[in-house]
Formats: sequence, C-alpha cells, structure tokens
Amino acid sequence: MEKDKNFVLGVFDDEDVLLHAVKQVRGSGVKIHEVYSPYPVHGLDEELGYKRSRLPIAAFLFGMLGTTLALTMQFYMMKFDWPMIIGGKNYASLPTFIPVTFEMTVLLAAFGMVGVFMVTSNLKPWGKPRIYDLRSTDDKHIMAIDLASNGALAQDAIVDVLKNAGATEVNNKSFD
Repeated sequence: MEKDKNFVLGVFDDEDVLLHAVKQVRGSGVKIHEVYSPYPVHGLDEELGYKRSRLPIAAFLFGMLGTTLALTMQFYMMKFDWPMIIGGKNYASLPTFIPVTFEMTVLLAAFGMVGVFMVTSNLKPWGKPRIYDLRSTDDKHIMAIDLASNGALAQDAIVDVLKNAGATEVNNKSFD
C-alpha cells in the first residue's frame, strides 16, 4: 500500500444516483479509484469498466485437483496399500468412490477460491485496511477518486464534477 495518498470522496444516498454518477464522472475524464457500497449494486461493475472475474476458472482447476487427488487416493488405498479382497477380487469400484470424490472436489474448490480471493484482494491477516468512510458499511455509497491518478485535473474540478453528478457530500481523505 502506497503512503501519502490523497482522495476525494463523493458520498451518495441512492444506488440509482450512484450509477448515473459513475457514468457522468467517467464521461468527464475523471478516473475513479473505487466505489464502496454497503450492499451489491447491480450493474456497477459494468459501469466501472471491470472485466469479468477469473475466479470461476480457479474454482474449476481446484475442483479438478480435488477430484484427481480423491480418486488417486482411493485407488491407491484399495488396490495397493490395504487391498480389500471381496469375492476373490481386489475391490476398487468407481461407483463406491463417488461420495468421497464429490466431497474432496467441493472442499478443494472452496478452499482454493478463498485462497485465490484473499491473495488477489490483498487481504492479509496482518494488513491494515484503508477505511475511506465508515458509513460505507451502513447506508452510504462512497466513490473514491485518487488525486494522484488524475494529475491533469484540479481538485476543485473533481469536486464540481462530483457535486454535479449528485453527491450529497464531497470530502477529502488522506492516508499516511
């Protein structure tokens, strides 16, 4: 996390006003750092220009790893490590492996997605999160604009754009 960051925060009461504000602010050439909301706002990620998440690909790969490990483990145990001889034959039947395979697939996919999400989101147990405005967890939508990434625009121009877009408040926030 970089030090000495200065942000202009636009506070919005309604999600519809927020969606229109994102269009206006991006249309005026201001780069939006992030929008914080107490609940998911449908269509916000498209308006911000975010690409589709690749988390489902990670889930599939971790699920396949779980399936492979479960089947390998069960075949090894039933054929080589401790073979069960039933009716004069070594017993290794795929239908009996289905429940364990399913559970191992779900377990590894879930743990893998959580791990990938935490790594890509920079969520560390020892990290200190940036809290732009506490009301973003309660009832307000916060649009954070980084002043450093909008070097050509003056702070007053950004404040005017936010007020014209429907922000109920415009605040400054600095992180040391």
